[in-house]
Amino acid sequence: MVVEAARPEPVVTTVHGAVRGERRGETFAFKGIPYAAPPVGPLRFRAPVEPESWHGVRDATEFGPIAPQPIQSYLGSHPRPMSEDCLSVNVFTPELGGAGLPVMVWVHGGAYHLGSSADPMYDGSRLAERGVVVVTFNHRIGPLGYIDLSSFSRGDEVFESNVGQRDQLAVLAWVRDNIRGFGGDADRVTLFGESSGAGAVTTMLATPSAGGLLHAAIAQSSPVGSVYTQQTARRAAERFLQRLDVAPDQVHRLRRLPVGALVEACTQLIAETSTIEPGTIPVAPVVDGDLVPEYPLTAIARGDALRIPLVIGSNRDEAMLFRLLRSPIVPNSSTAVQLMVERLGTPEALAVPSGYRGYPRLRSALRLSTDAAFRMPSVWAASGHSRFAPTWLYEFDFAPPLLRATGIGAVHGAELPHVFGTPVPRLLSLGAESSGRRLTERVQSRWTTFASIGDPNPAGLDPYWPRYDPERRLTYVFGARDRVVADPHGDVRRAWGESIIAFR
Repeated sequence: MVVEAARPEPVVTTVHGAVRGERRGETFAFKGIPYAAPPVGPLRFRAPVEPESWHGVRDATEFGPIAPQPIQSYLGSHPRPMSEDCLSVNVFTPELGGAGLPVMVWVHGGAYHLGSSADPMYDGSRLAERGVVVVTFNHRIGPLGYIDLSSFSRGDEVFESNVGQRDQLAVLAWVRDNIRGFGGDADRVTLFGESSGAGAVTTMLATPSAGGLLHAAIAQSSPVGSVYTQQTARRAAERFLQRLDVAPDQVHRLRRLPVGALVEACTQLIAETSTIEPGTIPVAPVVDGDLVPEYPLTAIARGDALRIPLVIGSNRDEAMLFRLLRSPIVPNSSTAVQLMVERLGTPEALAVPSGYRGYPRLRSALRLSTDAAFRMPSVWAASGHSRFAPTWLYEFDFAPPLLRATGIGAVHGAELPHVFGTPVPRLLSLGAESSGRRLTERVQSRWTTFASIGDPNPAGLDPYWPRYDPERRLTYVFGARDRVVADPHGDVRRAWGESIIAFR
C-alpha cells in the first residue's frame, strides 16, 4: 500500500505577520486574519487603526468573532461568538504566490445591523475554484458602525462618521498590501455585495478615498438611496441616546457602556423607526461632507462617482422575503406601503401608486415596495453611471416551481446560492435542481469574468449581455432561460419618472 505524503499546510506572510491556513479540496482557506486593531475602549466609534504585528505563524483556520448584533434565528443562521474585536478578513484562493488572479471582495448584507462573513452562504471556496481570489470580512454594524455620533464630538472626545464604511476601506487597503501572497492581483479588485452590503458598495462609489482601491463593482439589490443627511442621522442618534438615558453632553459614556446595551437600544430604535417611518432605517451611511461628500445617486448622476465598471440589479420579488420573515425593515403590508407613500408627501411620490394595477391590494403594494427600496434606485444608478463608465443592469427572476406556485417568487437574496454555489434546502429547490445548477454556472461565469476583464460576457456564453444605456435600457434577466429585455416594467418606470428625489 502506498501512503500519500501529507501536503504541508499553507503559510502566507502578510505585512503584520505570517498566517497558516488550510487546504480545502482545490482551494486554500485563511480565516480570521486581523486587518485592524480591536476597536474597543477609546477606539469605539473611531476609524480603524493598524493591528499590532505578531511573531511566529498565526493560526488562520477559524473564523473570527462576528460583530455584536441581535441573536437571530432565521434560515441559514448559525450561532457564532460575538465580540467588538471582530475586524478580520478571510481569503479563499485556488493558488498562492504571484498567480495574479482577479480578486473579489464581498460585503455581507443584513440591513446594516445583522450578518457576518461566517454565514455558510458566503463560503468563498466554490467561487474561488473558478480562478478568483475571494475575500470576505467582518466590519462594525448597527450601533458601533452606523449610528452617527460625529455631531457630538467635543475636544478630545471624537466620534467619527460612517465607521462601518471606514472599516471596509481598511479591508480594501489590506487587500492592496497583502493579496499578492494569496495569489491575487491588487490591480484587479472587484467589490461586490448584496442588500445593505450592496448599499455599502454603491456608497463606496461615492467615496473619493476609495479611488484606486477597487477597480470594478457588483451591487446586488442595493438600497442605493438609503443614505441620509447629517440632520437625519443626528435625530436618529438623539433617539438612540434617549433609549440609553444618556444626555447629549455625556456621549463619552457610550464608550464605557456594555456593548449588549448598545445593541438592544439600537434594535429597539430600528423596530420603532420601521413602524412609524416605513421604508426608513436609522442605521445607514451618512452624507458627512468628509468620507461621503454627496448622495451616491447624485454623485453618480453628475459623474462625480468612481468611474469604474459596474454590474447592478435587483430581484423581481424582493419584498416578499420581508413579508415571510415578518420583518418591517422593508414595508410589506398594504398599510405600511401606503404610509410610506403618504409620509413622503411629494407630488411625485403620491402619483407613483397609479402605475401599479390593483393597488393597494397586497401583491401590487409589495411590488411598489420592491421598486422603492431596490429596483428603481438600481435603475437610476445604472442610468447615471452608464453615461460615464461601462454599466450592466440585471433582474433576477428565477424561482423553483414550489416558490412560483405559492406566489413567493424570486425574493430578496434568492441569487446568493447561485453567486456562491452554496446548497439550499432540497425542498426549496424541488423541481428545479438541474436548471438551478445551470443557472449557478452562468451566474458564476459572468461574475468571475467581470472580475477578470471588467465585462460580464464570457466567451461562448449566450445571450450576449449588452451595456445599459438610458435610451435602449437593455436589461439582462436571469431565469430558467436567460434573456435580454428592453426596458422591463417600462410602464411602472415611467410612473416613477426620473426623479431620484421622490423617495429619498
